[in-house]
Order: sequence, then C-alpha cells, then structure tokens
Amino acid sequence: MMPADIVKNAKDSSDNNSLFAIRNVKFFLFVLFFGLFAFGAGLALGANGYQVTPAGLKVRLDRSTPPDKKDLDFSLFWRVWDMVKNSYFDNSKISETDMFFGAIKGMVSAVGDPYTVFLTPDENKIVREDLSGNFEGIGIQIGFKGSQLAVIAPLPDSPAEAAGIRAGDIIAVIKDKEKNIDRGTVGMSLPDAVQLIRGKAGSVVTLTLIRDGEKSPIIVDVVRKTINVPSVTLDFIGPEKNIAHIKVLKFGGETLSEWGQAILNIQTKQGLEGIIVDLRNNPGGYLQGAVDLGSEFLQEGQIVVVEEYANGSKNEFFVEKSGKLNREKLVVLVNDGSASASEILAGALRDIKKTPIVGTVTFGKGTVQEAKELESGTGLHITVARWLTPSGFWVNGNGLSPDYEVEDNPETIEDEQLSKAVEVLKNINSLTR
Repeated sequence: MMPADIVKNAKDSSDNNSLFAIRNVKFFLFVLFFGLFAFGAGLALGANGYQVTPAGLKVRLDRSTPPDKKDLDFSLFWRVWDMVKNSYFDNSKISETDMFFGAIKGMVSAVGDPYTVFLTPDENKIVREDLSGNFEGIGIQIGFKGSQLAVIAPLPDSPAEAAGIRAGDIIAVIKDKEKNIDRGTVGMSLPDAVQLIRGKAGSVVTLTLIRDGEKSPIIVDVVRKTINVPSVTLDFIGPEKNIAHIKVLKFGGETLSEWGQAILNIQTKQGLEGIIVDLRNNPGGYLQGAVDLGSEFLQEGQIVVVEEYANGSKNEFFVEKSGKLNREKLVVLVNDGSASASEILAGALRDIKKTPIVGTVTFGKGTVQEAKELESGTGLHITVARWLTPSGFWVNGNGLSPDYEVEDNPETIEDEQLSKAVEVLKNINSLTR
C-alpha cells in the first residue's frame, strides 16, 4: 500500500531491478506533538543528559541550547518532556523511544506538508516493502485529498477491490478489534495510516469511508492477505489481437525490467496496430521510472519532465536515446487513481507527442520528495521541488484532464474506458505524432 509519491533515489544500487537509481542520486516518498521545540533535541545530540536507545539508536541528549539557536528557549521542550515522563498517570504507556521519535515527527509535521515526514524504522521498512511489491495488507494505495486521507486506488484482485473500496474514497476511521485500535484519521500521517491498515494475513481491519454521492458513511470489513503486486502486465486485445494493452501498476524497483520484457514482446508482435498504455490506479513511485518509460515513445533530446525548486532553479529530464516504439500509434488511459509519476508520463506524451488521453481526471500530485536514510533504519522524506510537464503545467490539486472523458461503470462487465481507448487508437491516422 504505497502513498502517492514521487521517488528520487538516494543511493546507487548494483541490483538490476534498481536501474531507476543510476541517473539520480536521490530516492523517494513520504507526522505530532512537540513542534518546533523538538528541533533542539535533534541538534543537541552527543553530550550528557538522557540516554535514549530507540531501535538500537544510542544517543545522548544534551539539554544545553545549541549556540546557533540561542534565540529559542528550549527549556519549554524539556519541561514538557519531564512533565509527561514523570506525571502521566499510566507509566506503562511512557516510552522514551516513542517520545523521542514523536518529537522529531512533530517537528517535521510543523511544515504542514503531508508528504514531508520522519519515518521510524518500522515505517521505513514499509516503504521498502511497497517498492518491492510484496506485503501483507488489504491492497490499497493511499494519499491525501487536501488534508483528508484518501484511497488513491485499490490494487487489482486485492481484498480492498473485492470489498468494494473505490478510488477517491475518504478514509474517516480505521478500526482493528484484534489490535484494540479505533482511530479517526484527522491529522494522521501516511506512515501511521499504513501501519494501522496493514497486518498479518487473515486478520480483519474495518474502514469507515466517505464517498461522493453517498449520504451516509460506508463501513467495510476487509480481510488482509499477502499481496504480490506486479509492475507491468501485457496482453493483446481487439478482434485481431493486435493492439498491445500494457498496464503499468506502479513505478517501483522492478518496473524497468518487467517493462523491458513487455517491450520485447510488443516488438515481435506481427501486425501490431498500436499500443494502449494503461496508467489507471497507478499511484506513482520513482520519477526516473516515468522518464525511462516515456523515453520509449519519444525522440532523443526531448524533455520529459521539469523539476522546479524554491530558488527558481530547474532540473530538466531529457530522453537520452530515441525509443524503440516512437513511431507506433499510442493512447494513454488514466483515472483519478493515476498519480505523480503516472501523471508525469501521461503529461509528457500528450505535450510532446500529442498522445490522446482517455479516462477521467487524474489525482493531481505535483511535488517531488527526496528520501534520506538516517540512523538505525529511520528516514526523512522531504518535499524538495515541484514538477511540471514539458509545457509548464503543474498538476497539483487539479490533475490532468483527459481528451476523451469516459467514466467506467462498475455495474457493467464492459471496460468502457478501455473500449474508448481502442476506438480512439483506431482513428489515429498518422504513425508519426
């Protein structure tokens, strides 16, 4: 269950499935209490005072104020720390580890960006599981609609899909009787939500959902199971079975190798009429993945995406060599579950190649996160830039509007959006677009 996020790789890897990382030295993706005062705790490591050992992280917290922070009164932080530690009525609930991590989380959350978060070792492990595509849960991608926790998309053939959970549903309450959890999601971070929703296969989580068009909340019980998520699937459709329908489910560590195999199969297909790239319910992932996949249809030197930083500087991502399929007829399928890297790919193909887009308005996630690997498996995910399509459009909050808007009726067997994509593809006359 991966949040809608764009990944920038933070370290090189020799794994063939991590080829996205080669041209970027950054990584990806993704809070509660003590706010700005917690900053002093992070800066004051290394002398005398409390010794805290969260998950093997051995540090000493010095209560003296750092020289460059003399204008801040950190005594308030330590006074609250001591009051909670010494006066809270249920001492069994006091954990210096949790207080330590909670202080850092609060500091980071003070910026007000749900995608800028501090990750504990367990939360950071979840991110790595998301990228590998294997975990135990219900199979939903989650993110934010404004400040509300929302379903980006249920995964195909997942417990969430079987339970009727839909893209765009607002998750209002998460309940797990076995874990004694019953929590509203207001102010909840993505990592916290993921941890609550995930659990061992066979256990049950209950979600209260708010859905557009429904007057009352929807309550669903979902049985968790082991989720194995492929990145890319390929089949050939149409009366002649000569239209390649390539579905990209996420931009993870193994996507490029699976994509490469699909491209080989497409290249060897006799009488190929065209290609439909299906990005529906794809929540994103590695930014470089969108660049690599998009390059398969574009010419060398063309810009796929532009990163824009707070100081006005820009980083442009170019096609490094002309793609193997740059002369094939092409249509892109999207919906409201298509986010971040999916929107990069769809936006680039429309801006540069005038590729028709079919479906519904996309999610609208237009920022880039950089992930820092910290001590003892902790991590920091921080928004460092916004991304723009080659024409300069920023999707954030608005999404990409399709050229052919088609709703998919869940009550029918037919895939109306895919059928429309086939119709549009057949009406594309020029091979060079």
